[in-house]
Amino acid sequence: MTASVSPLLEQDRDDWETLYCAYAHFYNMPMDDEILDTIWSWIFDGEQAFYCLLAKNEQGKGIGFMHYRAMPSPIRGQMVGFLDDLFVQPECRGSGVVDLLFDTLHDSAKDKGWPFIRWITADNNYRGRAVYDKLAEKTQWQTYQMTVE
Repeated sequence: MTASVSPLLEQDRDDWETLYCAYAHFYNMPMDDEILDTIWSWIFDGEQAFYCLLAKNEQGKGIGFMHYRAMPSPIRGQMVGFLDDLFVQPECRGSGVVDLLFDTLHDSAKDKGWPFIRWITADNNYRGRAVYDKLAEKTQWQTYQMTVE
């Protein structure tokens, strides 16, 4: 498969929505138009350091995406990158698309002066974790989440 990766464009909305809804479904998270509109606005808001890469197949159809952003690292006194979301259509997995996405993410982070990119994933995301183990170093940190009501 020949694929390409570039920043998300306004005309990519339908492909992005399809992919993002599939991603939310994978994680059993609800998705609606309000959430989609909010995320879309973050991507195209020049004041937000929130970005999206879109992988497309030979026909120009979206087959995968990444959402990532700047994140302050106070102990370092600098910004680092944080990868929030990554999804590749199941039929395209294993074809090198995720490698292209990570290569483009790496280049973007380098351009932004980030020393690294951090991310989390579900413990049971075995296929994803197998890829991540090849691409990155697993940190010693455990993730916790406190619900605020």
